[in-house]
Amino acid sequence: MSAQQQNFKVNVNTEIGRLRKLLIHSPDSGLGKVVPSKAQDWLFEDIVHLDTIRKDEYDHYVKLLMYFLDPDKIKGKLAEIDSEAAQRMFFKPDSDQFHASENVVELQQLLSDILTDIAIKKKLAASVCAIEGCTYKLQLQLIDTEPKELAKTLISGSLPDGRMIFSPIPNLIFTRDVGTTINNFILLNKPAKKARVRESLLMRYIFFNHNLFEAYRNNILEIPDSEHHFLRPGEEEDNRTTLEGGDVMMVSKNHVLIGCSERTSPYGANEAMKLLFENDVVEKVTVVKIPNKRDFMHLDTVFTQVKRNIWVLLHSIASVEENKFHNPIDFLVQPEPKEQTEIIQFYKDKSTPKHFKSMEQLFEDISQNDLKSTEPTQFIYSGNGVFPFDAREQWTDSCNLLAIKEGVVLGYDRNDNTVEAFKAKGFAIVKVKDLINDLESGKVNPDTITDTLILMPSAELSRARGGFHCMSLPLLRDDL
Repeated sequence: MSAQQQNFKVNVNTEIGRLRKLLIHSPDSGLGKVVPSKAQDWLFEDIVHLDTIRKDEYDHYVKLLMYFLDPDKIKGKLAEIDSEAAQRMFFKPDSDQFHASENVVELQQLLSDILTDIAIKKKLAASVCAIEGCTYKLQLQLIDTEPKELAKTLISGSLPDGRMIFSPIPNLIFTRDVGTTINNFILLNKPAKKARVRESLLMRYIFFNHNLFEAYRNNILEIPDSEHHFLRPGEEEDNRTTLEGGDVMMVSKNHVLIGCSERTSPYGANEAMKLLFENDVVEKVTVVKIPNKRDFMHLDTVFTQVKRNIWVLLHSIASVEENKFHNPIDFLVQPEPKEQTEIIQFYKDKSTPKHFKSMEQLFEDISQNDLKSTEPTQFIYSGNGVFPFDAREQWTDSCNLLAIKEGVVLGYDRNDNTVEAFKAKGFAIVKVKDLINDLESGKVNPDTITDTLILMPSAELSRARGGFHCMSLPLLRDDL
């Protein structure tokens, strides 16, 4: 076993412990080929401008991650990385100047690595061609393609000469949805939408074949379809076994939240819970059923955790006191209607399930009993809890935040009212460009920064309907 394999650990038992390793995928050329007529079929709300989404938005995300997770790769080199001559080579997995971080792990690089094995290359090319309906001659052409180029083709849908041979998979930037790290296990997804089937296939090949995950092969869990599913009538999602990573949250060492949503079916939640209990991964699973609406999509679009005792969430699914935030109804102000949620906690020892009346009650229980918080549990509401800003800002991922460490979270700069709600709770607000400059100069130390909302540029990224929680698959976090 190589030194890299020996040092590579997988373990996540919280949403907020100091982040040490994660899996990401930088925007690829496939995003620049999404056309308006297919955008919603490919789960995008709009087409995006590729150059902007890369240079002006996502690249800042990568740089910030590097300063926190792998500073030796970037500190002192920022001016060189940002120079015109560099041409973004630091961010391109097929470049000789690529950062190749072992902590900020690029999915495309892992795919390139496994494709150097000719047997895997043949199997994966055949599998992709089968699900995409390609010809046998094209399959042979793909097998003859150099591994780095083949990895790009399997993701972007385009051959090295630019010719498209099948659809892109633009949602691959949302790596959270392809799997979830639960303690030292990895739970792989079963996507609800056809547009994400190839993503799931690529991830299976990576996790089961890349040498980084060799020590964890027996800890990779795949959700089976329900028995005789092929005999059941119809294709309705409620009757299918589907689960996506945005609906799975590891909130404490023995406790996982699983959402039933637009993308995760009750069958999927049930099969995941059975796997986790049968493999002694956790002791309790709380199933949270949220409305099956495109507005919400996953659990992490309506809430995420900020600190042991602080959560950000959408108040219309929170079951707060009636009219807590609303002015009296008049012709100009109309409160958003309540959304129905159902919350049931199940236990490995098969003791009687527990029902929670509200999201706040569940979060209070997690903060006080699972995480042993000594401070009162607090809530930050999307849009500061004021209609219509709560719904508008939830749509642009005000509740979808990534914690780099406890109390230090990344969110979009466009959600102004949510930012004010963070300020009211005592959080510092900083723009990512300013923070990167301060990290480079040494003015700010990643180890000492506390209670901060880092604002990320969002003009193009937000069109894809996913925030930085979606754009991360944590592989290793510190214990709290």
